[in-house]
Amino acid sequence: MTSIWLHTFRPPVRPPLTPGHRYDVVVVGGGLTGLATALLLAEQGVEVAVLEARRLGAVTTGHTTGKVSLLQGTRASAIARRHGIAALRDYLAANRAGQQWLLRYCTEHDVPVQREAAVTYVQSVDDTELVRAELSATRKAGLPTYFVDDLGVPFPNHGAVRLDDQAQLDAVAVIDTLAADLDARGVPIFEGTRVHGARAGGDHVLHTDQGDVAAHTVVLATGTPILDRGGFFARLSAQRSYAAAFRVSEPLPRGMYLSADTPVRSLRYVPDERGDLLLVGGNGHEVGRTRSARAHAEELTSWTRTWFPTAEPLYRWSAQDYRPTAQLPYAGPIRPGGHRVLVATGYAKWGLANAVAAAHVLAGDIVGERPAWASAFATWNPRELAALPTLLRDNGAVGARLSTGWAGALAPRRTGSDPPPEGGGRIDRRGWSPTAVSTVDGHTRRISAVCPHLGGILTWNDAEHTWDCPLHGSRFAADGTVLEGPATRAAADADGD
Repeated sequence: MTSIWLHTFRPPVRPPLTPGHRYDVVVVGGGLTGLATALLLAEQGVEVAVLEARRLGAVTTGHTTGKVSLLQGTRASAIARRHGIAALRDYLAANRAGQQWLLRYCTEHDVPVQREAAVTYVQSVDDTELVRAELSATRKAGLPTYFVDDLGVPFPNHGAVRLDDQAQLDAVAVIDTLAADLDARGVPIFEGTRVHGARAGGDHVLHTDQGDVAAHTVVLATGTPILDRGGFFARLSAQRSYAAAFRVSEPLPRGMYLSADTPVRSLRYVPDERGDLLLVGGNGHEVGRTRSARAHAEELTSWTRTWFPTAEPLYRWSAQDYRPTAQLPYAGPIRPGGHRVLVATGYAKWGLANAVAAAHVLAGDIVGERPAWASAFATWNPRELAALPTLLRDNGAVGARLSTGWAGALAPRRTGSDPPPEGGGRIDRRGWSPTAVSTVDGHTRRISAVCPHLGGILTWNDAEHTWDCPLHGSRFAADGTVLEGPATRAAADADGD
């Protein structure tokens, strides 16, 4: 499952870290947040380097739908309910600043952008109040949104909020342009370099699989922070969603659509030299907490063919995002009062404008010029208390998953000696050691079923042939290699037992 954006040509892989160096700032993570932060710092004359565990844009940025909008589903009404209109105004000001910077950068560097309206709609007449609430919140906060009764599209809709002159783009094209810009400025970018931990001192020393590197300040732009200090893994919910790009003969709707009710449907067109494609996303769920990820992906295709009968999928993929329990994103110190380890996370699926806004907060924290709206991204704020019920609920669910996962893994049962069928995975038990067994591309592999982050029991993802942790969203390839999430080390190989 590879996204439409990552199917195109990519520049050569950059070399891994050469250990033993020291920089003023090391940015960990080569997505939009990390590269934008590095560029803003380089423009201020800061000596900065970038470390990326895989390839630039390989994780969330490379799997986005590419919408850059201030109308973000029902985010505005959710933030207003939790924190009030003043906080919502700051959040929208941050996103406006991020959006404007990003679109200006694209114009200056010839990255194609399509200006389209953003539309939040409901699929059922019973859910009309959702868009009415979003309309009210956005208008109170100053957005020129308006209500639309009929969208003139083939799929069900019963009212919508519309915001004109928003944008869509190819986020990987932005990543490649930013990387080339950093190359031209002499900023070192190291791919294939995973950070395992850090040691504080006069400088922070980052321990990677390629050796150590020192920095006065560390920026963690890794989707979810890979250091547990600050407990952000407990303040976020990891979400998995699905997308596909289709060739269709029917006329394509112009604009960017997102349903306010569930199951979520996200639609936009993608320019293509053979004719525009239809991109459809949605069907999200918490990572590792579904019986069949493949069923979510297949249902999305089925829905698309219902309303666009000629639709043929060309690309299928999924993405991981992190929802903050307190609704607002985070960018700033990982611990209260400290400013030498900074984090950015919690964009709740709106990571393009938010990523650039967060980059401005992070760079401003380092050079001493924080934006006026930076409070919207505060990592430590008394308003977090308003999210306490949600925090307790989410972490109660994590605790339940931890106990039921172990109970299931250790339950007495007969373990089959035959390997799982192609594309299948199961949990076996070797004594008191739960073992994850899978068969992918003809190879049967056995790894520890215990997530190396905080000990959750992994579950099989039958859409992507991965092992996913239902606690905090760490994901592993069939051979145990870390793919994403807070885990920094591979799941242990069990074949050598």
